[in-house]
Formats: sequence, C-alpha cells, structure tokens
Amino acid sequence: MLRPGDKAPPFSLLSSDGERISLKDFRGKSIVLYFYPKDDTSGCTKEACSFQSNIAALKKSDAVVLGVSGDSVESHGKFAAKYGLTFPLLSDESKEVLKAYGVWKEKSMYGRKYMGIERTTFLIDAQGKVSHVFQKVKVDGHTEEVLDALRGKAV
Repeated sequence: MLRPGDKAPPFSLLSSDGERISLKDFRGKSIVLYFYPKDDTSGCTKEACSFQSNIAALKKSDAVVLGVSGDSVESHGKFAAKYGLTFPLLSDESKEVLKAYGVWKEKSMYGRKYMGIERTTFLIDAQGKVSHVFQKVKVDGHTEEVLDALRGKAV
C-alpha cells in the first residue's frame, strides 16, 4: 500500500466519455483519486454524489476529482449520466492501476473470499506525491475528511 510521501504510480485510463486521462495531465493541481467497487451500487452512488455535491468546494481547493473502478467505459458513462457526475470516472478493467495503488485485495462476504476493490481515496499533491491515504473508507463524512485534508486541517 502506498503511504504519504510516496510518488503516485503513473496511469493512463479511458474515462466515462471515452477520453484518455493520465496522472501527468494534472501536474500542478491536487488530485482526489478515489477507488470504488462498482458503478450504480448504493455506497458507490452515495460517495460519487457526495463528491459531486461538493465539487465547487473541491475546485476552490484547486483539486480535481477522479473516480476509478474496474467497470467498463460504457458502465461509467451510464452511471455518470444517471447522477449528473461532472468529474471523470476512469475504467481499469485490466486491474493494473488498482494493483499499482494496492486497492485490489482479497475480501470476504458471508464467509466467501473473493478479489475486489477496497474503497480507498488518495490525495496526490501538485508534485505527484501521495499526501494522504484514506483506507477502508466509510462513505458518510468522507468528502468532509477529504476537504479538511486539502485545507491542511488534521485528519
């Protein structure tokens, strides 16, 4: 798992609108890079909508929001359209970026083990270094934690 101070692994993924987006595209800005399990599920929808509701405050902190999951570009497009999401959702069907960021993990539900995405958010600073890592994110209150971290408040 990445830690604060680590260089953020580079990536180049297709977004919900079919555009190729790379980490290097955002040099000089703060990035809220959040990984979520699945489009249009309750927790993931709540998290995405919370970031969307606070997009003005995030932009005021000079931050861009990027969501990443293993869903297809088509799935992301439908999800973004359904909820009016204006930030890019990136498709990592190959799981390469998920693995590079250490969020592709063994999970367990009802005694069954499987591989999946652990809900995690990384704040990446203007120089491309990880400044904060939020692991096993609880959706309620998470956007406020991210905003506090961007504003330099203790998290």
